[in-house]
Amino acid sequence: MSMRVGVVGGGQLARMMIAPAVELGVELRVLAEGEGMAASLAATAVGDYKDVDTVLAFARDVDVITFDHEHVPQPVLRALVEAGVPVHPGPDALRFAQDKLEMRRRLAELGAPQPDWAAVADEDELRAFLGDHGGRAVVKTPRGGYDGKGVRVVSDASDAFDWFASWDGPLLVEELVPFTRELAQQVARRAGGEVVAYPVVETVQRDGVCAEVIAPAPRASEKLLEVAARLGVTIAEGLGVTGMLAVELFETEGERILVNELAMRPHNSGHWTQDGAVTSQFEQHLRAVLDLPLGATDPLADWAVMVNILGGPADGGLTDRFATAMTDHATAKIHTYGKDPRPGRKVGHVNVVGDDLEDVVYEARAAAEYFS
Repeated sequence: MSMRVGVVGGGQLARMMIAPAVELGVELRVLAEGEGMAASLAATAVGDYKDVDTVLAFARDVDVITFDHEHVPQPVLRALVEAGVPVHPGPDALRFAQDKLEMRRRLAELGAPQPDWAAVADEDELRAFLGDHGGRAVVKTPRGGYDGKGVRVVSDASDAFDWFASWDGPLLVEELVPFTRELAQQVARRAGGEVVAYPVVETVQRDGVCAEVIAPAPRASEKLLEVAARLGVTIAEGLGVTGMLAVELFETEGERILVNELAMRPHNSGHWTQDGAVTSQFEQHLRAVLDLPLGATDPLADWAVMVNILGGPADGGLTDRFATAMTDHATAKIHTYGKDPRPGRKVGHVNVVGDDLEDVVYEARAAAEYFS
């Protein structure tokens, strides 16, 4: 009997689960937010993921529910659980990815290293935090932010006036970390408790959006690799995550790492695994939510580089440029998401693997440039 996985959300992450689902003999069904989304190839329903009845109806014909994003409201998640639907990751874990204040509190309980932070209810409390942290800090809306949205660097309490006026509840403020680079640690945990970790990677952000990933992180000592992997496993187990977990990290002087953000799903920092690891993050996520044995996470070459295609060509001819890019950069694996070009939008990515980092970086960037 075929295993049926229902994915709530029709974006590129759901799209990239399709191929490994076919290989695993898994029937993938998608609840898309609208027609023509990235995962339309597997979309069996279109509807509002915030509507309980819509999601319950979608869940009737699948064996397990998982997600393309973390925005499904808690009442909907709880209704699924009460109806006896296996939900991975479940609502008790997802709340820590949905609410950054909840995340900070739970990570503190686990003893995970993180920036100094506070919940601030008004400008006076923010002003006090700024006074204790050099006059600059990062303010975040606890819920709903991604790719740089809902994040603001402030140097005066009035810089967050509009958020205090419109936000229901306290905001999150964090110290402005003097990091040397950003890293990401991915782990997978299945329902039965097995956990595996991928090599920690370096991520490069532009305008709050991930632009490049290098795997494994260059100049990472064995100690850093070990500490990052152990931290990822601790968080996955401590939060009860089932499926893929990405732990976004700041590295500071002396290879100290601090937790920045969490994502409980396949993540941009793991796209390199499609072509650069024994088991891709998308296959691994399906294995995990179905409680199947997890796959090996070993890299297939010394280096893998992922470069995002952001925005896309103004003429919209993304696929028209495939032939030229493939001819000039035969080692590049090009992945597109079926999205219309828009400034800053992730419309695809390029992966290149090899044994010479300089060559791999060049090939990935040059191939991606064809689609700019």
